[in-house]
Amino acid sequence: MGEIVKVIDQGEISRTVELASKIWNDHYVPIIGQQQVDYMLEKFQSEPAIKEQINSGYEYFLLRDHGKELGYLGLIPDHPKGKLMISKIYLDKSARGGGYGGQLLSFTQNLATHRQFSAIWLTVNRHNKNTIAWYEKKGFVKTQEIKQDIGNGYFMDDYVMEMSLPSDTD
Repeated sequence: MGEIVKVIDQGEISRTVELASKIWNDHYVPIIGQQQVDYMLEKFQSEPAIKEQINSGYEYFLLRDHGKELGYLGLIPDHPKGKLMISKIYLDKSARGGGYGGQLLSFTQNLATHRQFSAIWLTVNRHNKNTIAWYEKKGFVKTQEIKQDIGNGYFMDDYVMEMSLPSDTD
């Protein structure tokens, strides 16, 4: 399996931005269109955006195998609610089906359990059927539907999905 490395320095941030552009353009253009992908990459996955997110408490991780970046993960701890949000979990299409998504999810579960969070949650586009099915297979359940205005006339039309984690008393 791959190696998961915390994104800390400028080079790692730059590689995350490059990977985001490749993955989002491959995967999301058919779902939400090129203009919205371009807008969201600039707003959420550009170097300034990722630096700002890291400075505000996000944690980014790169997944590498044999020296090649294959995917990345963005996590947001919410200590008051006792939950860990998967803000981003993306794999290059060449790496899909190879167990890397499961590796990133296991990493997240272990981190959340170690930090004593009660659940992991995320949002997923309601039209991203294969990804929704993958999350459900992994134990996530839909808890609500949300539509968020992200500016410029664009909306994120998502499901919120959550996975409960075992506590020390279970």
